[in-house]
Amino acid sequence: MKATKYPIAAAALMAGFTAWSRQPNIIYIMTDQQSADAMSCAGNGYLHTPAMDRLAERGVRLPNTYCALPLSGPSRSAMFTGIMPSQSGMMHNETPLPDSLRTRTLGDLVAAAGYDNGYAGKWHVNTNALPAERAFGFERLHGHGDEGLAEAAIDFLRRDHGDRPFFLVASFDNPHNICQYARGQKLPEAELTEPALADCPNLPANHLIQPYDPAVLAWERTHNYNLYPTDAYTPDDWRRYRNAYFRLVEHIDGEVGKIVDEIDRQNLWDNTVVIFTSDHGDGQGAHQWNQKTALWEETARVPLIVCAPGNKKNAGKVSAELVNNGIDLMPSVLDWAGAAKPGWCKGRSYRHAVESPDASASQAPYVVTETEFAQTGGTRGWLLRTPKYKYVLYESGKNREALYDMAADPGEMRNLAVEAQARPEVLRHRELLREWFRDNPKGLRYSRERFIPVD
Repeated sequence: MKATKYPIAAAALMAGFTAWSRQPNIIYIMTDQQSADAMSCAGNGYLHTPAMDRLAERGVRLPNTYCALPLSGPSRSAMFTGIMPSQSGMMHNETPLPDSLRTRTLGDLVAAAGYDNGYAGKWHVNTNALPAERAFGFERLHGHGDEGLAEAAIDFLRRDHGDRPFFLVASFDNPHNICQYARGQKLPEAELTEPALADCPNLPANHLIQPYDPAVLAWERTHNYNLYPTDAYTPDDWRRYRNAYFRLVEHIDGEVGKIVDEIDRQNLWDNTVVIFTSDHGDGQGAHQWNQKTALWEETARVPLIVCAPGNKKNAGKVSAELVNNGIDLMPSVLDWAGAAKPGWCKGRSYRHAVESPDASASQAPYVVTETEFAQTGGTRGWLLRTPKYKYVLYESGKNREALYDMAADPGEMRNLAVEAQARPEVLRHRELLREWFRDNPKGLRYSRERFIPVD
């Protein structure tokens, strides 16, 4: 349903003016492995992302957004089921969707609300692409791979959807090719020309490993060379890595721009919600980390930009809302679609944060991201983010508990958990995590609440 099909006044007079007439179109654009700060609109001077910047200028940016689990399959499973990975059992890549959830995904619910649904690109819940021409409430428009994906999405936007609103997902693969770059492999979705070292980004301020960083991360890095072939990287190697990563982000920004251009051409903004995000981030050399899975800001915090119709007064604003872009997607999309949130979904709609972004603090008291290093020892971990602090807990290892002041130390370089003066906040955040465990009781093998320190 194009925004310009019926003038509002004329539509209001139409006989049989039904609920679908007031439902906006919804476009969900997703990249893979993009950190929240990997956009020029987020203040990053090492790259230029004009398409993402255009979305931020028109919409509201929510920089306190975290993924459900920093790994593609689990993160995406949370988006399309509304359930945390530990609760659905989808903690690893290539885990099949449980039979109990196969007919109640986000696509199914939105289709039941009257939408014409199309999906282009990476699915990874658990197959790389949708497993059939029609599956999980979506029509498959394009398989896994960036080439031709934007064009397939544009073809869907140009269809005559009749009287039905549409829900389009455009799911790109990059900047995920940074994984192949680190292993010295040919990039499957992009080509890079490496510049002189002097033209590469400098090291981040939080590049060095700090004395009280969680020790289990060093163990995980040295025990999985396939994922972390950067263990012997020199500073120059890391600079080249960062250059490659930012160029891959720019590459995919160009593809996103094709869809944004089509939204402009059709003037869809007046009746379309556009959501831009990523499934997880990348280490970028912060804390000498590449890839994902760890609970650093660079890996767990992701971009979220939302453009909503009738929201011009808030264009270009930034919201402090705490968001889990996994379980919070379902209630948000259903909120705009005019459908009720199902009882099994414990996420919160962020529509209010888009339409009232001037609130001084988040309405959510905290968000939680979980992780599991499935390809090595299976170490589990959790981060709990409150408006000021970030609490991190891993199952094992020295300094497995950490607390960071995100206002004073956004690079997570000073672990306050080792300081007596921070003990009240450490205890408060421990209790919040216990509360979250009580509300999310399932575990893959046994209760995880016992790993919270009690001393």
